[in-house]
Amino acid sequence: MTYTSPVPVTDGHLYQGSSLELVNLGMAYGAIDVLRDVSISVAPGTTTCIVGPSGSGKSTMLRGINRLHEPKSGKVLLAGEDALALRPDVLRRRIGLVFQHFNLFPDHTALENVALSLRKVKGMRKQDALQVANERLAEVGLAERADHRPRDLSGGQQQRVAIARALAMEPEVMLFDEVTSALDPELVKGVLNLMAALGQRGMTMVVVTHEMNFARRVADQVVFMDEGRVVEIGPPERIFDAPRSPRLQRFLSQVL
Repeated sequence: MTYTSPVPVTDGHLYQGSSLELVNLGMAYGAIDVLRDVSISVAPGTTTCIVGPSGSGKSTMLRGINRLHEPKSGKVLLAGEDALALRPDVLRRRIGLVFQHFNLFPDHTALENVALSLRKVKGMRKQDALQVANERLAEVGLAERADHRPRDLSGGQQQRVAIARALAMEPEVMLFDEVTSALDPELVKGVLNLMAALGQRGMTMVVVTHEMNFARRVADQVVFMDEGRVVEIGPPERIFDAPRSPRLQRFLSQVL
């Protein structure tokens, strides 16, 4: 799919993204190590795209950052603070995670899906939560679909609701795990454009993706992972145009 960056955003909500740093992060499922000594630095307000073959540990890494699966070793630093020392519920207010599957409540409208976490997690009054939810739905282009339930929304629209729900929590970092892989091809571009716009508004983003054009055009840095390790990391022009390792060269020859 050909992806072109959207025009620069001149309006919309601005975000204050925080830095994120992984230091020798290790993760395991039982006795099986799936992530080994992963170190990545993400500057505030930048976009890092994670690419690599299936099974290389990309999604597991995101789950470790957000404490959905506890790391075995290493550190996760959020704005210089030890994220592994925070309560998981506190951490998840500060680091949003959007999956490829939307996980929306089917009996709630788009507006209610976004407002629910604000009321349950942040303890906001209903009126205030609905106001914020309306603002975030407008930001993702769904103001006119706020009263629709998930079954009446396209896959791309459901994914936008999921993104709006994460944004409503005012996270410092957003993690995206293959968020377009479950979408029909004609719906992918709209979601990618939305993510690019978020980056232009100052959100710190870590994006696991197989959309190489998006990574090339939007990322500040690209990380290539294989077999649970970081093989190469650098600006997109170097990763895509001058890959150093034979493994990355083979991967690119298969996907480009």
